[in-house]
Amino acid sequence: MADTDWHGMIAVDPEIQGGRPVIKGRRVPVYTLIGGLAGGMTVEEVCYEYGVTDEEVRAALAYAAEVLADERVLQVT
Repeated sequence: MADTDWHGMIAVDPEIQGGRPVIKGRRVPVYTLIGGLAGGMTVEEVCYEYGVTDEEVRAALAYAAEVLADERVLQVT
């Protein structure tokens, strides 16, 4: 499986969407695209609904995968 380089397609700016990661130049939040896919939409439907490209959807998935790979849950006692 090839890695998608999301770095040029995802932007995080405190002035846009409250600092949430978005598709660069479109202001569409990454969580919106991931949520659409999780809710059963196809990549094609997500692209049409939010005006993004297939490559941008894949960049959102790659970004989410990288963020989750670094997530850790610590037990507080």
